[in-house]
Amino acid sequence: QVQLVESGGGLVQPGGSLRLSCAASGSIFRSNVMGWYRQAPGKERESVATITSFGGTHYADSVKGRFTISRDNAKNTVYLQMNSLKPEDTAVYYCKVSQVRDYWGQGTQVTVSS
Repeated sequence: QVQLVESGGGLVQPGGSLRLSCAASGSIFRSNVMGWYRQAPGKERESVATITSFGGTHYADSVKGRFTISRDNAKNTVYLQMNSLKPEDTAVYYCKVSQVRDYWGQGTQVTVSS
């Protein structure tokens, strides 16, 4: 089993920044994919950014150039640095670890509003 604990969400003004963290514990494989997803009210959950154990990354077009995903394999932690935030980035952000099966975090609310 894998447990994920997210932190770093909150309220920020448009143009501001936030950094999300997700710490994984339990049976973590050396090779996996960690990622961030988000779900806004009335919308489906969507992929924001993913990163492999070897550092390969993928971003949604809507966040390219503004968000940066990174990971610390020694700490089994994945981060999402979010800059130039927009109101449309408002959502619950979820962390996911994919290894044989998917494990999800509980989610953290990000609200971008003036």
